[in-house]
Amino acid sequence: MRPVLRVLRAVILAGPSALAFASGGYFDRARLVALIVAWALAAVAVGLSDTPLPRSREGLAALGALAGYTGWIALSTTWAPLKGPAGADMERAILYLGAFIAVAAAFQPRSAARAVEPGLAAGAFVVTGYGLAGRLLPGIVHQHATASSAGRLDQPLTYWNATGALAALGLVLCTRIAGDNDRRGELRAAAAAAAVPLAAGVYLSFSRGALAALAAGIIVLLVAAPSWIQLRAAAICLEAGALGIAACAAFGGVRDLAGSAHARELQGAIVFVALLALMVLAAVVSRWAQRAERAGTTRLGLLPLPRWAPIAAAGLVVAIVVVPVLVAKGTSTATPQFGETAGRFSSVGSNRYEYWKVALKVAADHPLAGVGASGFAVEWLKRRPITDAARDAHSLELETLAEYGLVGFALLCTLLVAVALAARRVHRYDPGLAAGPIAALTLWALHAAIDWDWEMPALTLVAVVLAGTLLARSQPA
Repeated sequence: MRPVLRVLRAVILAGPSALAFASGGYFDRARLVALIVAWALAAVAVGLSDTPLPRSREGLAALGALAGYTGWIALSTTWAPLKGPAGADMERAILYLGAFIAVAAAFQPRSAARAVEPGLAAGAFVVTGYGLAGRLLPGIVHQHATASSAGRLDQPLTYWNATGALAALGLVLCTRIAGDNDRRGELRAAAAAAAVPLAAGVYLSFSRGALAALAAGIIVLLVAAPSWIQLRAAAICLEAGALGIAACAAFGGVRDLAGSAHARELQGAIVFVALLALMVLAAVVSRWAQRAERAGTTRLGLLPLPRWAPIAAAGLVVAIVVVPVLVAKGTSTATPQFGETAGRFSSVGSNRYEYWKVALKVAADHPLAGVGASGFAVEWLKRRPITDAARDAHSLELETLAEYGLVGFALLCTLLVAVALAARRVHRYDPGLAAGPIAALTLWALHAAIDWDWEMPALTLVAVVLAGTLLARSQPA
């Protein structure tokens, strides 16, 4: 049955990328198809696996929490004010549960788990590359950007912040692969090359949340894989990516779609060639670094991290999200720089603060069970202090509190804690396998705390696959 398992794993790894080309799986038809496929894969994986469910306490706790969270969402549709959107929320949770079961059953062998990082990184590269191609080569790749994007890179997911977050996830995974000396040299060089368009994708999305989450992911990666090889690979990837960003920023036709259509096409072609050249340069530098490793001309040992380094890193990661909120307290709630402008990166103003305040008020009024699935949209119209339209609280945790109450929040926290404990267990006995998923999951968790990633299956399924892989490998020896 090995060929069947290989095909099954390939389909699982390709799933998030496939959904990305269907508006991220946000709408009904793509979501339902994904749900059916996920549960069909889960049935096959469970049938072929000797141990279809995680055997560790952390794995069972995570599976139970996700199943309970899904069941509570389904139950909340009975008191939800909007039955249609509530049903969509239930379908998303069922999709994630099916995908989690499929991953936990299919990726238990270490050889299979090792394929997850390059598989997901390749998917992020393809999706981001397609979006960039439409921007740089509009005469060849035809795309229709949404009006609300205001020139920000949003294709094919149709939401610029999700596009930036997916590119950031791919960049963290590529940085890890480039610094993993247990990988083949060609794969490490390809990962370094892929970092260039992925970094450009993060920049052109003009997503401050994606940029902050990327910084957190890189910090966690260097603590989880504290070696000089990983540090040098991170330097190669980030420096090459920074040069790619500079190339995009230098041309207004690429940066903010300024000028005539002919000028944009010419500038896009120039940047396209520049990115290709930088990709080749990054691959060459990566191969040179690998030869230096084999020759023993550089320090190959661990970074001398103090014992308090993980605690300091955790504090810094939390500060990346918390400090801007505290700084912006009392400032304008409207985003002062709208659209495709680098001025957004120097601003912390956002209407999210009002969303979060309303979510907390709703949670205080409905503490136990919440207002039901998708109920925030109704409560926002009743309580909003500004005229912005909003369907989501732009925070997984706060929206859970508002819509599912303390019961749902407890189940969500149990899920997140169980995944974190499983990641720690795997990192203790197999740090090479765990470092990349830990860094990428940190990135996703921070971004989901300030945006509506849960409603974008193409993005959240990446996290589900990474978490399911760690839980599959967390069983006792």
